[in-house]
Amino acid sequence: MAIPFAELNKINPSSIIELFELELTVGTHITTGNPLGLPTVYRFHAGANLNNFGEIVYRQNSYQRVAVKAEGFEKTGSGVIPRPTITFSNLGGIIQNQQTQQVITMSDFLIGVNQVTPNNDLIDAKFTRKLPLASSLDDENFITETNPFNTADTSEGLDDRLRDEIFTIDRKAIENRQIIQFELAAAHDLENKLIPQRVVTRDIFPAVGRFV
Repeated sequence: MAIPFAELNKINPSSIIELFELELTVGTHITTGNPLGLPTVYRFHAGANLNNFGEIVYRQNSYQRVAVKAEGFEKTGSGVIPRPTITFSNLGGIIQNQQTQQVITMSDFLIGVNQVTPNNDLIDAKFTRKLPLASSLDDENFITETNPFNTADTSEGLDDRLRDEIFTIDRKAIENRQIIQFELAAAHDLENKLIPQRVVTRDIFPAVGRFV
């Protein structure tokens, strides 16, 4: 991965594309052994960039267009660790089987997960937010079959993108006929974590190092 400092410092840099990956665990979210051959990774995007309402191909992986809203990823130098939310429309659907193009609602998706682990609701599933620049999208995304934004050297598998943001689904916050919303937690913000994941300083916590 190459952090695209040169590209981002341009007067007119290419757009940052927001892509998502949801990774399920066999034995927890999918039946042990995966006898139905279901995918363990679902890739999707909200269609909010480049006015793209179809699939986006990035590094030869297809990301399907899903009615989804992701928010709360902003970071600050102090205060609580962000706990973003991801909200799916329950009126549309997500492709469960790429071969048959079978589309199911998120409620039906959760029913299948809960048949494997009762009341799981996708808890502990891995959720990754990817932020490539338009310059690193595959050529097949464009009518000319050439990426007009691409000025980077990708010969060694490098591309222009920001760091992946990896989370875990912590709980299902809302489910009704219209939407399903999940709350995400960073990998270092989960219960039972004993190893310090953040440097504690007095400017954030004044009582550090003082004894009563």
